[in-house]
Amino acid sequence: MEKRCEVGPSTTSTAGGTKKKNKNKRTTSIYVDLLGDPMCRVRHTPDHVMLVAEHGEKKEMVGVIRACVKMVSKGREPSGQLPAYVKVAYILGLRVSPSHRRLGIGTKLVERVEAWCLARGAEYAYMATDGSNAASLKLFSGLSYVRFRSPAILVHPVHAHHLPPSSSSSAEFLPSDLPSLLSHPLTLGSFLAVPSSGSPPLYSLTQALPESFALLSLWDCTRVFHLRVAGAPATARAALALLRFLDERAPWIRIPSVRDLFRPFGVYFMYGLRMAGPEGPRLLRALCRLVHNLAVADEACAAVVAEVGRHDPVRTAVPHWRRFSWDEDVWCMKRLKADTKDDDWIASPPSTDVIFVDPREF
Repeated sequence: MEKRCEVGPSTTSTAGGTKKKNKNKRTTSIYVDLLGDPMCRVRHTPDHVMLVAEHGEKKEMVGVIRACVKMVSKGREPSGQLPAYVKVAYILGLRVSPSHRRLGIGTKLVERVEAWCLARGAEYAYMATDGSNAASLKLFSGLSYVRFRSPAILVHPVHAHHLPPSSSSSAEFLPSDLPSLLSHPLTLGSFLAVPSSGSPPLYSLTQALPESFALLSLWDCTRVFHLRVAGAPATARAALALLRFLDERAPWIRIPSVRDLFRPFGVYFMYGLRMAGPEGPRLLRALCRLVHNLAVADEACAAVVAEVGRHDPVRTAVPHWRRFSWDEDVWCMKRLKADTKDDDWIASPPSTDVIFVDPREF
């Protein structure tokens, strides 16, 4: 069923250079391969579940949904002294077989998984979808979800050549088990960049951070799921293959090639991106180049991805291709517990521009 459901935004190309005839249109879609593990996108969060919908006497599986519950920060307390934490549920991976849509299956799945999350103390539930996914937005808005945040997904393809190196705030959705996340086997490492002072390159973490620095961590999604692009025109496939061939044969030219996206591929996900000071943007770009060069050595990785808040300062510093990126990944939220005395997070203005996107549920 996963293979029959497209993921992410679709683009439409037109054969013959005209858009007047619908029969000539071709739609490019992204399909996901969970590598035999339907729980892979929630398995690494301790409290998680997957529910399925069955139909008919043969109990054919026609729908699935996943969710996880965790403690996250919602910025800072009104006093500004301490981060405020709340238990939230993240609902993801809702799929309904194309032949069984418009039967209320998606609604039933969401309602059942909400009940599971509420029983585990979740005060809020949220989901994420592409801004062009009208069907998903309509479904969740009908269940009292409202638009909450709109981070951007920034994608940079992995070339065959290496890239030359470049010459404290609050956050929302920061998980309370951050140390476990940073030490997780799928976290390839955390990287800190500071300005060079001409002294030995070693830097002690016991020192105070300088005025300018950049920081990020890296998650290996290639061992969690694979993606595949389908429906692209033959001319586009041939052009990308030619660029790939030239970049592999003459890497010194540094042709901006793209790995084969029409076969299953994985991505690296950058998370916890931070920068500060006048040299922060340059240092963060240097770290992003380092991540790209690490990905060059991994044949399974075709792109480096980051998801950041719409107004997060790091957004302008992260290298990405607009053609492959999402300007608006819509997050919708619903309050599950209405009898709490805490301020309504949905109605409150954001206390920060920084959104922490947990790679375990990407």
